[in-house]
Amino acid sequence: MARRRRRACIALFLVLLFAFGTLMGLRTLKAPDGLPELAPGLELGPFERRAPVPAGPPAAEAEAARVPQQPPPPAPPRTAAGPSPAPAPVPAPGSGPPVYSDLHVFYYSWYGSPRGREGRYVHWDHVMVPHWDPKVSASYPKGRHSPPDDLGSSFYPELGPYSSRDPEVLREHMNQLKAAAIGVLVLSWYPPGMADDNGEPSDDLVPAILDTAHQYSIKVAFHIQPYKGRDDRTLHDNVKYIIDTYGSHGAFYRYKNSMGRSLPLFYIYDSYLTPPEAWAHLLAPSGSHSIRNTAYDGVFIALLVEEGHKRDILSAGFDGMYTYFASNGFSFGSSHQNWKAVKTFCDANNLMFIPSVGPGYIDTSIRPWNNHNTRNRVNGKYYETALQAALTVRPEIVSITSFNEWHEGTQIEKAVPKKTLTRLYLDYLPHQPNLYLQLTRRWAEHFIKEKEQWLM
Repeated sequence: MARRRRRACIALFLVLLFAFGTLMGLRTLKAPDGLPELAPGLELGPFERRAPVPAGPPAAEAEAARVPQQPPPPAPPRTAAGPSPAPAPVPAPGSGPPVYSDLHVFYYSWYGSPRGREGRYVHWDHVMVPHWDPKVSASYPKGRHSPPDDLGSSFYPELGPYSSRDPEVLREHMNQLKAAAIGVLVLSWYPPGMADDNGEPSDDLVPAILDTAHQYSIKVAFHIQPYKGRDDRTLHDNVKYIIDTYGSHGAFYRYKNSMGRSLPLFYIYDSYLTPPEAWAHLLAPSGSHSIRNTAYDGVFIALLVEEGHKRDILSAGFDGMYTYFASNGFSFGSSHQNWKAVKTFCDANNLMFIPSVGPGYIDTSIRPWNNHNTRNRVNGKYYETALQAALTVRPEIVSITSFNEWHEGTQIEKAVPKKTLTRLYLDYLPHQPNLYLQLTRRWAEHFIKEKEQWLM
């Protein structure tokens, strides 16, 4: 009998020891992978140093706590294209929270829906791009996506697969941009009659974007894309067209340089595809068809990808460089650790450096073989780390990749949880759909305060 009691005591002791060890093990688990380390000398940003949050209720109770206790409003009408956006409020001129012209965001107007003028899905049905190596490509799915439940995106937009031509969508987008304090929308642009491989021409949408942006005190700049045949001469034609057609609009963005001149600012995507010698014909003061000191002069920002592009950008006559890609480590330019050296180079050569920050990156919905470039959002920490890295180099302007590039998962636009028979989309939980708009405003306000200190 005594022997049985001893065995029972030993067994109970072992069970207690195992439970204690398991508890201690769980407490020491690391945070999820995907959060890059801060650059040397960086401290956590002002929104990482938050007061401890008390432990919340169990998941079911927490979910119930998020649900309003009053009866919910009627659901918006839903069609195959997704929910109709509720009309966004149009602010009175100059009203509402401020926006900052030193904060730019890349914006895409290439989406189409059966409810829109397109009469079909555009871009939401993006093809799955094959890998350049046929042997690798053979291991991955092919074809194209089938909206509205199967989108070319790893996240699902709160507005559903919308049309960029829908006036209510435009108003809602401007409402979100204003909430995020973003003062400049950088519009992805192709010349009239041209588009990317998966889209349709959209230059005719520019007037509506300008008009709607103006209602929200937001300016519009142009992100000129690498269409077939683009070179220094066709870019001259593009700049002339944009300024002649849209330059007198109240929402057209002009940057005031150190000489006191207010000039249009143009981002030139994949600028490295054209040799610097050709760009110099257009952008150097002594170029054969120079745009400098003419009615079509501007601030021209080239894309920095490889380290060697720094010298090319300088010799080409560009006014500055930006990094675009939201995947830290993907390229020399997009690697946070290189931004200090890039800024030093730009300062020494009278160039502007515009670092591009993003909330994360995942494009496996359209490039299923590209998982190694995925960057986890880590509930906003990846975004805040990028913002802190950008502010550390004291830039004149910060650009955000992106507002709504859903294919590459860089959007800060509102996204919602979504599960279908074949797809489980990523989302912003446990946060609300406006998480990245809120983070952007907080950091925008911090950026402006920091700039005031730099100037002092």
